[in-house]
Parts: sequence; structure tokens; C-alpha cells
Amino acid sequence: MATGTGVYFDGRTSARREVAVEAAPDALRISAPDGTLLAEWPYPELIAQSAPADVLRLGRKRDAVLARLEVPDAALAATIDEYAHGIDRSGVTERRARNKIIAWTFAATVSLVFIAVVLLPAIVERLAPLIPLSVEHRMGVAVDAQVRAMLDTEKSSRPFECGLEGREIAGRAALDGLIGKLETAAALPIPIKAAVVRRKESNAIALPGGSVYVFEGLIDAAKTPDELAGVIAHEIGHVAHRDGTRSILQAAGLSFLFGMLLGDFTGGGVVVIAARKIVESSYARDVESAADRYGVDLMSKTGGDGRALGTILERIAGSIEPGMTILRDHPGTKARVELINSISPPRRGPPLLDSSEWAALKWICS
Repeated sequence: MATGTGVYFDGRTSARREVAVEAAPDALRISAPDGTLLAEWPYPELIAQSAPADVLRLGRKRDAVLARLEVPDAALAATIDEYAHGIDRSGVTERRARNKIIAWTFAATVSLVFIAVVLLPAIVERLAPLIPLSVEHRMGVAVDAQVRAMLDTEKSSRPFECGLEGREIAGRAALDGLIGKLETAAALPIPIKAAVVRRKESNAIALPGGSVYVFEGLIDAAKTPDELAGVIAHEIGHVAHRDGTRSILQAAGLSFLFGMLLGDFTGGGVVVIAARKIVESSYARDVESAADRYGVDLMSKTGGDGRALGTILERIAGSIEPGMTILRDHPGTKARVELINSISPPRRGPPLLDSSEWAALKWICS
């Protein structure tokens, strides 16, 4: 047993009290100078608190009043350390706990990376073909509004979608005719819904569920109906292969999977993530190649010229970064054009649009 002095705070008032401290084998006893017992703390209930290096500051586990004791006597503090095995002023226990936290955090991070890089893509690849078309349509409807909001940045007085009024209506009719031919040849179980929007980029994007956005800049860049039809046919390939759905599931991850299972596609930031992924559509080389093959085959079924897709891709890519990329987010254009030209059969039908229809379509955003 060791005795000494200390400073005691009862936790009820801010009063500082000089006390006598007795480190008995069974408990730590705190007494007033007149010998009155103020507190008796069993050693298993003691906890060390932050304090200067030359002071042992103690509290009691689950103490409702937060009483504490400060012991400046080194010999007495050493005896208390010996009796109270839960006190670790050396920091070994704390370091061990900290190292465990770091190890578990690292393991959790590795697990999340593994899920994101390996497991989730594998799940998505197997799950996407099994998603009912009705569910994919609802997914597309939820994403569509956000996509429009992201694309419609100019906020002009004219409608964002072209072909709705005045002389633009004739262009809309010509587009419907072109889409109708491609849709008939594709024979997909879902309808294709195409819209031309006032964006100056030479681009087009496809949403889950059959919606295709054609940018005004693409119509300006196209020199023939077949060139425009080739790009649209390529986007229909993404619809047929459900690439947009895969892309969204991979980007939004488990949140979207759970939302899909619960039938909720409209909540939180998941739709924003999904819409951004669609707008910034960037597919792997094999995915783009598959859509190119589909587009060429679809053009052949309509009697059009499959090589026209390669022609416009090469022109658009050359206007941005010669010979290498298209819109900076597609794989190598040169290789794509070579593939398209190698698999395209000779044209075997009349133009997909006559001269008056093509002229009207070129004015769809007038």
C-alpha cells in the first residue's frame, strides 16, 4: 500500500480540493484532510485521462458526474499503475488500438476497391441483360430530366429541343422518317425516341430505355443523310447492347442497384451521377467497336452506306485532334474507321432521305 496527496474534483462543483490518496491493494481511496472518505474507486473502473507528463490524472468509467483525481507524486502514481492494469500511461494500448484502426481501415479500403474494380463490374455485366425492359425504361425516364438540365445550359428563349415550331417542323418530320427506317430495320423490343437539341458539339448520346439525343452540331457536321444515320445507328447499337444501363450501374454503384431493387430511381444524388455518366459517355474500345459493328449492320439493313459512319467520325475527330480521337472521349478513331470500312458492304438502296427531306432536316434548328 502507498499513500500520498492529490487534487480531487468531485464533478458536481468546480472546487479544487487537496486530498489524501491511499493506493490499497483492493481499491483507491480518496479522503479529506480530516480523514473523511470522499470516494473509493475499484482499480478495474479507473481510466487515465490526458494530463502533463508529471501528473497522473484519473477518472472513473461510466461516472455520471465526471469526478477526477490528479496525482503528482511519482511513487504513488507508480503503485496505482501496478494495481490498475487498465491504465496505460506508456501509450502501448493506445498505439495498439490505433494500429488496429489503421489496419481495419486499410482492409476496408482494399475491399471497397476490389468491389468497385472487380466485383461490381462482374455483377453489372451479368445483371444488365436480366433487367426487365420496363425497369430500364423507368431508369431512362428518371435520368432523362437530369440529362436535359445538364445539356440545356444556354437557357435561351427558344425551345431547347429543335423541330417543334415554324419551319423546323418539316425538319422534324424528315428526322422521324429517318428514325423510322432505322427503327424498323433494328426491330428492337423498345421504341427509339430521338430528339435534336441545341448543342453545338458534333455528338449524339443514347439513354437507357431507347432515348437518343442528337446534337445540332452533329447535323451541321453531316454532309449526307447516311452520315447522320450512321451515327444514330451507332447510338441505337448502344441501346440494343444496353451499354447505357451498364455504364450507369457501374458509375452509381450499389446505390443504384439497391434503388433499382426498391423501384426508386428518383432519389438523392444517384440520378445526378447517372446523368453525368451519360452526358460524359465514354465507353471502352470493345464497347465502341461493338456499337460500330451494330451501326454498320443496321445501315446495311436499311440499304444505306455503312462507310458513311467512318467518314463523319474521321471528319469530326480531325476537327478536334487530327486522326486520333472523337470528342476526346472515344477510343482511337483511325482504328475504328479501318474496322468500319473493312466490314461495310456496298450500298444497295436509294438515299435514306431525298434532297428536299435532307434540306429540311438541315434546318431543323433554324
